Amino acid sequence: MNSQKPVKKRRSGRREKLLQRAAPVAVNPCPPGQVGGQYTPLSHADCQAIYNMALRLLDDLGMGEVPNGLRDQLLAQGARLNGARVQIPPALVAAAIDAAPSEFTLNGRDPARSITVGGDRVHFGTGGAAVQALDLDSGDYRPSTVQDLYDFTRLQDGLENVSWFTRCCVATDMPDDLLLDVNTVFALLKGTTKPVATSFTVAENVAPIIEMVEIADGAGSFARHPWIKAHISPVISPMRYGEDAVDVALECIRHNIPMSCITAAQSGATAPATLAGFLAQSLAETLASLVMVHVYAPGYPMVFSNWPLVIDLRTGAFCGGGGEISVLNAASAQLINWLGLVSGVACSMTDAKSLDAQYGMEKGISAMAAGLAGGNLIYESAGMTASLLGVSFEAFLLDNDMLAHVYRALRGIEVSDDTLGYDAIVEAVMGEGHFLGGAQTMAAMERDYFYPEMADRDAPITWSEQGRKDAWARANLRAREILAKPDPGYLDSAAETAIRAQFDIRLGSV
Repeated sequence: MNSQKPVKKRRSGRREKLLQRAAPVAVNPCPPGQVGGQYTPLSHADCQAIYNMALRLLDDLGMGEVPNGLRDQLLAQGARLNGARVQIPPALVAAAIDAAPSEFTLNGRDPARSITVGGDRVHFGTGGAAVQALDLDSGDYRPSTVQDLYDFTRLQDGLENVSWFTRCCVATDMPDDLLLDVNTVFALLKGTTKPVATSFTVAENVAPIIEMVEIADGAGSFARHPWIKAHISPVISPMRYGEDAVDVALECIRHNIPMSCITAAQSGATAPATLAGFLAQSLAETLASLVMVHVYAPGYPMVFSNWPLVIDLRTGAFCGGGGEISVLNAASAQLINWLGLVSGVACSMTDAKSLDAQYGMEKGISAMAAGLAGGNLIYESAGMTASLLGVSFEAFLLDNDMLAHVYRALRGIEVSDDTLGYDAIVEAVMGEGHFLGGAQTMAAMERDYFYPEMADRDAPITWSEQGRKDAWARANLRAREILAKPDPGYLDSAAETAIRAQFDIRLGSV
């Protein structure tokens, strides 16, 4: 009889411990904003040599197709005219770098969701201009619509590891540029309160869009709290400005819209095939964007977004995944941080069309490389497929878990007397012979470990009994659950009615 008492006690304690271990983790052990910089594909001498080459390109070769107004601004501040090209001297580049902020706040419409970008903090977010969405029902690619964009916006709104949302697809059902730009921002306004980003097709579309968002938040509200960031490519590789994009950038400055000035050269096509030469040219081009901003508004909040892209030199096709694009974006992040600027690079641009082994391999390698290198804002990191031509609801959910794993790797290992745990080891060895349910284990469970929502960690027999669902099937079910929820209510009905009365909004109805 007495011999049964310890058995009962152990079983009772085991049940309690199992319940405790199964309880949801109260605190995210690996939130966004972890410290990067552990991976340095370039030495200090390498960074200096690449920067020196970039300065030489700007000073000797200069920039072509410079719009007249920008040309005059550049010449007034020390640039030189050499035929049709404008040469930018190192002193002007250095002045632009010195004036540029090393960090700033990327505002959410809800201030509580704002993030500080720059320094050594790493944030993953989205990007892309996919023209196809992977249909939840058919599993086939089809043209993306404004309804898709709104649904993607709602879906990512609850994903903790996506720090900001750049529109991930193009609403191909919009018949003209103004309707496209207006309806894109309306979908963002209605679907999330995170920091968001979009593109403006032409400069003339900026003012009406700011007018639209101020119908919701009040006159003058955006200038006080700018929560939309513009994605602009003022430089076209190789080494020339794009007049329309320059005009958009100047209009954004007038409306206090922070910018990501993006260079997206392609190896062996619009930039050298050698990785070092590629980095030098693309750095020069992104510096030209920074100088453009500087001569109009020194110190203006700009994300220095140098995104190296790779092509398959055998076919000319864009390669979103692989070792080359991973190391190039990591090196780009390192270079930008070395200059003390807010860095923007890309990852997760898989060439896979479905959520398969290629998808996971390419995304995981590039996301880890960019994160470890310390990219401040890492774009394209969730949802994208098919070499940026496609975007997937299921991918958003799976990528959200992947990004948490990257953040966990960045967090590293805390070493202290408590975490070394001599007393806990002695207690386990001299006691029950294991660490399950121990006080140190229970504390570490919530503090040190991430538990993915979408991954399957069951035994094979359990997985089989529960329908043998793969990752895509699990994510599909979860995406449907999220999208079945009602509108989040971020845009009140009175403001929506007023916006629809003034603008041609094609998304649903009030």
